[in-house]
Amino acid sequence: MSLIAKRLFVIFRVLTFPYCSTTSIGQSRVRSPKHATKEISELRITTGVGVPAHRIKKLGEDDNFWTSGATGPCGPCSEIYYDFHPERGLSDVDLGDDARFIEFYNLVFMQYNKTEDGSLEPLKQKNIDTGLGLERMARILQNVENNYETDLIFPIIEKASNLANVSYTLADESKKTNLKIIGDHMRAIVYLISDGVFPSNIGRGYVVRRLIRRAIRTGRLLGIKGDGVGNLEGAFLPILAEEVINLSTNIDPDVKTRASRILVELKREELRFVLTLERGEKLLEQLLTDALSIAQENGTLPCLSGKDAFLLYDTYGFPVEITTEGADERGVSIDMNSFEVEMENQRRQSQAAHNTVKLAVEDGAELTESIPDTEFLGYDTLSTKAVVEGLLVNGKPVMQVSKGNEVEVLLNRTPFYAESGGQIGDHGFLYVTEAGKTEAVVEVKDVQKSLGNIFVHKGTVIEGVINVGKEVEAAVDANLRQRAKVHHTATHLLQSALKKVIGQETSQAGSLVAFDRLRFDFNFHRPLTDNEIIEIEGLINKWIGDATLLESKVMPLTDAKRAGAIAMFGEKYGEQVRVVEVPGVSMELCGGTHVNNTSEIRGLKIISEQGIASGIRRIEAVAGDAFIEYVIARDNHMKQLCSTLKVNAEDVTTRVNNLLKDLREARNEVSAARAKAAIYKASTIASNAVTVGSSTKIRVLVESMDDIDADALKSAAEYLVDTLQDPAAVILGSCPGEKRVSLVAAFTPGVVDLGIQAGKFIGPIAKFCGGRGGGRPNFAQAGGNEPEKLLVALEKARDELVSTLSEKTG
Repeated sequence: MSLIAKRLFVIFRVLTFPYCSTTSIGQSRVRSPKHATKEISELRITTGVGVPAHRIKKLGEDDNFWTSGATGPCGPCSEIYYDFHPERGLSDVDLGDDARFIEFYNLVFMQYNKTEDGSLEPLKQKNIDTGLGLERMARILQNVENNYETDLIFPIIEKASNLANVSYTLADESKKTNLKIIGDHMRAIVYLISDGVFPSNIGRGYVVRRLIRRAIRTGRLLGIKGDGVGNLEGAFLPILAEEVINLSTNIDPDVKTRASRILVELKREELRFVLTLERGEKLLEQLLTDALSIAQENGTLPCLSGKDAFLLYDTYGFPVEITTEGADERGVSIDMNSFEVEMENQRRQSQAAHNTVKLAVEDGAELTESIPDTEFLGYDTLSTKAVVEGLLVNGKPVMQVSKGNEVEVLLNRTPFYAESGGQIGDHGFLYVTEAGKTEAVVEVKDVQKSLGNIFVHKGTVIEGVINVGKEVEAAVDANLRQRAKVHHTATHLLQSALKKVIGQETSQAGSLVAFDRLRFDFNFHRPLTDNEIIEIEGLINKWIGDATLLESKVMPLTDAKRAGAIAMFGEKYGEQVRVVEVPGVSMELCGGTHVNNTSEIRGLKIISEQGIASGIRRIEAVAGDAFIEYVIARDNHMKQLCSTLKVNAEDVTTRVNNLLKDLREARNEVSAARAKAAIYKASTIASNAVTVGSSTKIRVLVESMDDIDADALKSAAEYLVDTLQDPAAVILGSCPGEKRVSLVAAFTPGVVDLGIQAGKFIGPIAKFCGGRGGGRPNFAQAGGNEPEKLLVALEKARDELVSTLSEKTG
């Protein structure tokens, strides 16, 4: 028997329903349980050697029947295992023993459909789903103990070992596990970023961010400092990523071509996270220590509260998985139930911040049954006859509403667009006429959807009385609708321009289409450059100038996706969708209102670009009438500025820069004069210092310096500690303005060596003045907003300083 036959172990399952299933294995077929072992034993591997019968094992449904879910395609499966230790014999073989066996190949014979009642019905199109694990096969061929030690991953581990100054071979299991985590995560991170998935706080981007942060923390646990090669301010992930990129060159050449982007992104993400990580790690350590201490006192199991875990997540960017790992290392559990409560509270608060509409009626069910969905006619017309199906005042149904009252009107049909897809609701009027005379008018200021697809027209009765059942003329404000249409189409053009300029991987993360502007949020890892913004504007305005006719049509969702239509962020789609296309430029699923021709947009100007969250940028822009108004307003501002500065427009920048230079010089002169005055005043009070201590004589000075500012106060303190010489301690305070207090503490090395630190000392003193502060052991500053309490605070500082120094020096 050959070595390969000795090391293969086959498991299979044959169903015994009304007739035996047919399970194909290789070229042979298993037709009945009694023939199964015989025919599988005749299975020929590429060497021509069959698998011995005693290495074939039949298992039941729990182990060898694969289902795609509670319902759906399913069928029996066969698996092939490799035995690394056949010398251990076959007594009580456990295929779950990962140290001995590895499953490297499987076959799923997809021949049934599982229904909701659990019964199986034959599939019309039977098929075989088969798979072989690359890493597992590499482990077998390279004869290593685990997948991580194959040449697919181990070079990354070796690089991490070098950075951590650790020998993988000699490392304990904990260090080996951490090195494996880094090797595994780095491969995933590099490929994800290469494929356009950038770190963010949503969706796929959050997965990448979690992997990156776990890799960073794991590297720090291994002792990697900075970049691991001497630069403590550097990043080590890019060094590991270079190894991944080198390994990938002959497999996926695109990774190599995108190397610079990958390395820049990793460096940026690591350096940013390290800042919060250091603060978060200190807090986590303190929280875990407290949890252990409390548990010891109470005789309970140590547990970190969900509120504390959420604080780490929300404030310090610690994914709860990282907090869990840190807690596990100290033997502390986490109250995940209360963590989820905190998360849910945050979600509710976030949701409450959005403008959501709910009909809070006394009998909502009855109202819903009596009022059908609103028929929307707004794509084709801006006015229509409609019937009032319902009226609400303060969420309660009424039969009529008179002049001066706020009202929510429900119509059977409407031309008003209800807020959705980022576009705000239309404005306009509802008119009730009798015999050609206007009986009532409702001014509509907002339209929302509620209770399914019922449009809620929110407004004020400005004339007469409106009644349920009355016919109204519903008229949309045409000017405002046009402004919304212009901004909505411009939003589509903006998204296309962004993809062309900064990359197809960017995607929408939110939007607002208003009458006066548009707002577009998108996933991107850095600010846009001035040249990129100019290029984006240029593209959009070119498309506007092309005067392209838009096309809109309704089609099945699957057809729309197949055609390449982009889904709008946050929208839910049915089986039939509306597709809006600017031929050659964009194609999106969108229920909003749009211009007929891009020339209607007239022009677009980006007015701001900024970050609003980690990995999320926001652009605000104006188009159409809002664009013209913006340009006119800016031109007027420039004219006024030119008149004030008495220069032409092209000289404004130079003139302003010169003025700023003069201002900085003047401020520096004033600051220097104040510092000199403060130092002079300090020289007059230096003699007020008292000597404290018997074994060591320490000069202590605590004084108020009236109204000098914080910078001058600092200069005075520095002068005094130099004048008094080591050892000396100086505390100064001043009131530089209304409701303002400044404090400074300066301690010489001789005082700091006694265990008294300026940063820790000044904070509690500042609290007496309604403030806080801190700093270095030898120098610290603080502020407050209660000047009337400054003298009390200084007196407290003098007493505590003298008392502490006297105790320290005998």
